[in-house]
Amino acid sequence: MNQLGVRWTTDQVLALAPDAASRKAGSKLGDPGPWSGTGSSAGAEDSDEGAVWGLCKGSGGKPYQTIVDIGGGASGANGPGYKCSCPSRKFPCKHALGLLLLWAGGDAQVPAGQSPPEWAEPWLAGRQKRAESQQTAASAVGSSGAPADPAAARRRAERRAQRITAGATELEQRLADLLRGGLAQAERSGYGLWEETAARMVDAQAPGLAARVRELGAIPASGPGWPVRLLEACALLHLLCQGWLRRDDLPGDLAATVRSRVGLPAPDREPPLRDRWLVLSQYDTADGHLTTRRIWLHGTQSARTVLLLSYGAAGRAPALALPTGRTLDAAVSAYPGAGALRAELGEQFAPTESDGIRPGAVPGAVLGAVLGAVRPKGVDVTAGLAAYGSALAADPWLESWPVTLAEVIPTRTPDGHWQLADDEGKSALPLTAPAAASPGLWRLVAVSGGAPVTVFGECGPTGFRPLATWAEEAGEVISLC
Repeated sequence: MNQLGVRWTTDQVLALAPDAASRKAGSKLGDPGPWSGTGSSAGAEDSDEGAVWGLCKGSGGKPYQTIVDIGGGASGANGPGYKCSCPSRKFPCKHALGLLLLWAGGDAQVPAGQSPPEWAEPWLAGRQKRAESQQTAASAVGSSGAPADPAAARRRAERRAQRITAGATELEQRLADLLRGGLAQAERSGYGLWEETAARMVDAQAPGLAARVRELGAIPASGPGWPVRLLEACALLHLLCQGWLRRDDLPGDLAATVRSRVGLPAPDREPPLRDRWLVLSQYDTADGHLTTRRIWLHGTQSARTVLLLSYGAAGRAPALALPTGRTLDAAVSAYPGAGALRAELGEQFAPTESDGIRPGAVPGAVLGAVLGAVRPKGVDVTAGLAAYGSALAADPWLESWPVTLAEVIPTRTPDGHWQLADDEGKSALPLTAPAAASPGLWRLVAVSGGAPVTVFGECGPTGFRPLATWAEEAGEVISLC
């Protein structure tokens, strides 16, 4: 439960977003510009709702009335409640997310200890009454010892699966119509076509499909070569729809990945794993008002590589920051899914320190299955590609996979592009276009000096992105981000 008066962090707020598109849209409303009449009852002596409210200027003449009941807590059993006069069918909508981000900024933007306005009181009172009724009913059930109804839960899951199946079937038909009519119609139709389709996927309770559909809408305006990128994205979306429609025929792990990708809630995280974690890299990517920070950690005892994600909105830096090259005695809990890369940082038992530890080769279960034994100084290019290929087999929608390459040299190809080649020149990985044009490339070239180095980075469909390196004679990790 959230303690009333304790403001949530940006990460806690953005974690409530139903999909990536909502997270981006909500982050744009996380500054005071469009807001008026904001306030919070958290901390008021005569209020126990713990609500936040405000008026957000929209495209019409009348501002949207937005209320969030935070009394359930960001991670409480009941969770927060949302009310907004906008027509969105998402919960929370972008206005609720923007209001919470504004509230997370402090009293200067959303003053605490206020009484709710008249337009907010009826909804808050009704919610409070329902919460009291539910608590009374729960107490009665608890005293009788009656368990929850598993049959009802199963029926709810079956109804949602039926809705997602209907949505995936409709999406398949829309993709077929697009390809039958030619990709040029996507450019003429604009974003509206995709927004309508995404709304249908939201109605089908498949937020993962909705987010991918919205990404399709931006591709025709992404510059030269967009038809190829659109066709690739459509193919992956078609594969996801087919995966859901034939999920009963898939292996267990792949079926779990498909369920996660369409937007079904994942089971609980794995138990915390305590280790001495080497911070391999930390870098930020910006998308509009939203900043995403990616931090790669390598367990020096478990030989496991995990990814921490942190978000910052409306010009705020993400809260989590760990210095590259240092080690951290901490526990992390991995989320389920292919490779189990995504994790959440738990208890930290000591400050970060520098001890010259280098990463191992195995980023997760998939790479371990490919290589068998752990090589403490990385793997060659062939093994790295095999690990990435195996990871793609487990999750075809994977955007990147962590790989530590050993004994590689940054070299130019005859056509002027950059690659990482083994010292014998038999195998090589091309660098992604952004990486080949970044200052980090020249740091890598300087560290190498034409000699083999060890490089950690992300392997993806467009090549390898180097994130950190270290020379054989030096123990410190050098950031390339």
